[in-house]
Amino acid sequence: MPIRVYKKTSAGRRFASVNMHAEVTKKRPEKALLAPLPKTGGRNHSGKITARGIGGGVKRMYRLVDFKRKDRDGIEGKVIGVEYDPNRSAHLALVQYTDGEKRYIIAPAGIKDGMTILCSSDAPIEPQVGNCMQLRHIPTGLDVHCVELIPGKGATMCRSAGTYCRLTNKEGEYATLVLPSGETRRVPINCRATVGQVGNPDHRLRRLGKAGISRLLGIRPKTRGVAKSHHAHPLGGGSGRSKGNRPPCGPTGVLAKGGNTRNRKKPSEKLIIRRRSTSRYGVKK
Repeated sequence: MPIRVYKKTSAGRRFASVNMHAEVTKKRPEKALLAPLPKTGGRNHSGKITARGIGGGVKRMYRLVDFKRKDRDGIEGKVIGVEYDPNRSAHLALVQYTDGEKRYIIAPAGIKDGMTILCSSDAPIEPQVGNCMQLRHIPTGLDVHCVELIPGKGATMCRSAGTYCRLTNKEGEYATLVLPSGETRRVPINCRATVGQVGNPDHRLRRLGKAGISRLLGIRPKTRGVAKSHHAHPLGGGSGRSKGNRPPCGPTGVLAKGGNTRNRKKPSEKLIIRRRSTSRYGVKK
């Protein structure tokens, strides 16, 4: 049972559930693939808070994940174990290649210890879960994850737990993908992707249950805008709690839900075929 609900022995347990991480088979991380992860508290180089609600949390070490897998072409790798990563929602798979090198990759759903994976860029191979190749060699209709946007840059899309995008069409120098948000966009056909869906799909079903778990995750409480003074927030001030018939926004006035966050003048704008449907609080994209 991936998600477990305990007896209501306390107020913190009453509404909480726990992810049992049934896919994890390796408990301790690989020391050679660890790096320090300093905390910023949401502050930039000059000490000013640029991201509110960040601070505290337990100490972590960063796992060096191979998002490119470019220099592993033609080298078979064997999965040693699946590990928990405190820095992301997905699990990691530790792969040992035939030349003795070990690397972390995002663990796809269904991967197990002892399985063999392969990266290839020049010849089509059998589409097996965990194999990484260019989109030109992947049959249409398959689910893929860890997709590149620029060839050779590394995976940037569909990396969180349970996500995947579907390869629907290949035409000319572009491949068409349907993203989890509902957006349909074209990606250069030379970009790499990994076959399958990201593992740990039950991550979204977990309920924290109490504020203390959020603090352990490094999430600090944030004051509501309507509860602030008029000079501290656009929604603050006044007699009583009133938003003034305007949509939710941050302290700087930037729309918080459903607003436009993408620059329409980006060169990649022409690659988006259909945008994700967003219509909340009267704001349409």
